[in-house]
Amino acid sequence: MNRTVIGIDVGGTTTKIVGFRENDKGEKVLIAPQFVRATDPLTSIYGAFGKFTAENGLELCDIDRILMTGAGSSMITNGIYNLKCVSVPEFTGSGVGGLYLSGLDEAIVVSMGTGTALNHAKKMAGGKYEIKYLGGTGVGGGTLVGLSRKMLGVDTVEHIEQLCADGNLDNVDLRIKDISRNRSYHGINENLTAANFGKVSDMATNADIALGIANLVAETIAMLSIFAARAYHLKDIVLIGNLTNIAPVRHVFESLGDSFGVRFLIPENAQFGTVIGAALNEG
Repeated sequence: MNRTVIGIDVGGTTTKIVGFRENDKGEKVLIAPQFVRATDPLTSIYGAFGKFTAENGLELCDIDRILMTGAGSSMITNGIYNLKCVSVPEFTGSGVGGLYLSGLDEAIVVSMGTGTALNHAKKMAGGKYEIKYLGGTGVGGGTLVGLSRKMLGVDTVEHIEQLCADGNLDNVDLRIKDISRNRSYHGINENLTAANFGKVSDMATNADIALGIANLVAETIAMLSIFAARAYHLKDIVLIGNLTNIAPVRHVFESLGDSFGVRFLIPENAQFGTVIGAALNEG
């Protein structure tokens, strides 16, 4: 029987798990990723592992090894049920996963979780990867949820997203068109933000504020990504992580790409990019 490799990414609030099984042609076939929410890392690791193996009909003897990444993975010191566990750096997992999901050989890969990390990822000869961590920002999903909780009393992503649907940025953000009579101001798109929350109105609704927070988070990440891409003379920026599932965040990337001559890509299974990359690691 062909053996299965499992990847587990243990984050602050969710644990993600994925598997790869080799088919008769020696090709790695992705087993549908899953995630569980839990505040305790050990609980979430064993919960995710049990759910994944049960739903995919896997026995312990079917599993070759487990590759683990994420801050919470350090909680596992003696393996899982005596199965070999290998630690994979989170940045390596992100870079490899971003290229695998996008089908690209080189790109800036942006992992948008609680915070945000940027990597330059390149596929080398022989199926090897060169991953360079470029830095990041503390602005990410934690910012979105934290500010929404403090300012709006809402702290679930689903409710934040629902609020954003009725929001109007004209009541929150100062844009180029607000400060220039020239509609082609130095060739800059007039709808670009000049100052996040720079025009917040006393009449701004909770929906407006929620959309303003989402816009601030997404634009901050987008501009850092654009600067990184320019440094490497690249146009492709691959986005992975939980924030890729949030509609107002996705919309920002869709609208900014053309203005700055880059291509933002959100591939299928983007939220599982890091754990997929970890499972593909040959180390």
